[in-house]
Amino acid sequence: MANQKLTPLQEVEAQRRAAAEAKANKVPRAFTDEQKATRKERVVKAKDALTRSVGMKGDHVAGARKALMKYLQNLNEPNQPDDARFEMLIEAPFKAPPKKRDNSRGF
Repeated sequence: MANQKLTPLQEVEAQRRAAAEAKANKVPRAFTDEQKATRKERVVKAKDALTRSVGMKGDHVAGARKALMKYLQNLNEPNQPDDARFEMLIEAPFKAPPKKRDNSRGF
């Protein structure tokens, strides 16, 4: 019976039960005061960058704003960017990417 293949419906039900059990047995993460302070500071910086970039134009602005919003939405995820990456993230709406060089000579 261990080799019996599950139907798609049974697979989905097994996944749902496993997710429910994992949620019930979840251990809450505890953040230190230092981590909380860092998170609050980053939230303030990210929100400030979002408000300052509201009226800006450029192809890079929309993507950078979306990345900032995604950062704020996923703040409780375990994998957070390091300080250098975060600084790049909040500066992205204000720095235009370098223009791509066109090698065509126009002949």
